[in-house]
Amino acid sequence: MESAQTPLLTLTGITKSFPGVRALDGVDLDVAPGEVHCLLGQNGAGKSTLIKVISGAQPPDTGELAWQGETVAIGSPTAAMRLGIATIYQELDLVEHLSVAENVHLGHEASSAGFIRRGAARSATAALLSRLGHPEISPDRIVSTLSAAGRQVVSMARALSHEARLIVMDEPSAVLDPDEVGNLFRIVRDLTAEGVAIVYISHRLEEIREIGDRVTVLKDGRAVARGLPAGTTETREIVALMTGRDIEYAFPERPAPKARESGATPVLAVEGLSRRGEFAPLDLQIQAGEIVGLAGLVGSGRSEVLETIYGARRPDTGRVLVEGRPLRPGNVTAAVRAGLGLAPEERKGQGLFLLDSVTRNVSISSLPRFSRGGWIDRAGERGAAAGFTQELSLRPANPDVQIRTLSGGNQQKAVLARWLLRHCKVLLLDEPTRGVDVGARAELYTLIRRLADDGVAVLLVSSEIPEVLGLADRVLVLREGQVVHTAPARELDEHRVLDLVMEGSQA
Repeated sequence: MESAQTPLLTLTGITKSFPGVRALDGVDLDVAPGEVHCLLGQNGAGKSTLIKVISGAQPPDTGELAWQGETVAIGSPTAAMRLGIATIYQELDLVEHLSVAENVHLGHEASSAGFIRRGAARSATAALLSRLGHPEISPDRIVSTLSAAGRQVVSMARALSHEARLIVMDEPSAVLDPDEVGNLFRIVRDLTAEGVAIVYISHRLEEIREIGDRVTVLKDGRAVARGLPAGTTETREIVALMTGRDIEYAFPERPAPKARESGATPVLAVEGLSRRGEFAPLDLQIQAGEIVGLAGLVGSGRSEVLETIYGARRPDTGRVLVEGRPLRPGNVTAAVRAGLGLAPEERKGQGLFLLDSVTRNVSISSLPRFSRGGWIDRAGERGAAAGFTQELSLRPANPDVQIRTLSGGNQQKAVLARWLLRHCKVLLLDEPTRGVDVGARAELYTLIRRLADDGVAVLLVSSEIPEVLGLADRVLVLREGQVVHTAPARELDEHRVLDLVMEGSQA
């Protein structure tokens, strides 16, 4: 990238306000052809709003956008596409029952005499997939059958089908395993070598150093740093800019291992649990106050194990016991009544009622407590929910706002507040910090450890091996649905776990 080049996109003095919130406060940003410009900031810093301004989904209140030096008004995502700006959101907006080719050309299908030229679309899609290094993906394949990485490639192909010159990537590595992240970086480098500009959003600071050229840091709607060199800026400096304080990448202190009482009944016991084609028979015990981690690649069966324990999937064999009492298999209601709580991987799709208030999302599993003669005691419900959201420092502190307006970290706090209110005995956490910034991660780590210290049994799944090793007392390593190793977290390191999940070494 040549610094003397005219910026492809320039934002000057961008502001955007919503009721009670100033999301952007005079933000300046410029992106040059062929560069990876990384956008960092805590949840709620304004990143999502800025992306929507760039993509045409939200008009700014004030400020100016310029494309190749010419002032423009981007009034819609379609207008942004016409300019050459494409956005790939963290939650991919693909139509799962359509083919790859149909998704790539959706909305701008090639046609002749009123008929869609399907052969031309397939050929053009195949060429784009080859350009992205994935000729093995068939244009005729149904999108729902693709892996997370495959769907992301389809989204990139769709962006390139519009001849995009600037692509915004929002947390593109969030659902990818290490090999897939490496392939993503290869694609990004190939695109920038062709002059395509990338705006790259990630909470993984190690990725920024590897793939980025420059960094802009947002805090409270302002750009507190612009154009920092990504490869040489210290992590501590970036974290201090994002949070306004210096945060060590440290996990809460792990208590000394407790001697197990002979004959003590575990809070959670899993005996021979299995689902055909997903995971082999699994045995597991978790004592009160213990955190057990499940480490493995995407597709190893980690999430399926949690959902089966919770009753969202029915097992083929085995059983789940809470304090020695077996649960009815495949029954979420029975699991919740027995004291289980789940924070699912897909927070927005599976764990939240996005159009409901924070209060209702926190209280939803405890509503019978607030029912009086068929009516809900709204004041009691609101007060109970507010007590836990205040305890977790959930922001904004207004329990009446819609949950969809909160940042990812605060949405996750609301899910945990739900189970605190329910006084659950077993907490199942699936990717608890996905899409959560550095500052909020530290708060969530402290909260999870505190829950364990209070006697909750925690079963944790995470794609980030350091997170599993830093939080868990014991670790089970999964590969292709089988437990290949079990050990205290203190006896493992990241390299050992990676060897196990990649090679399936039996130990």
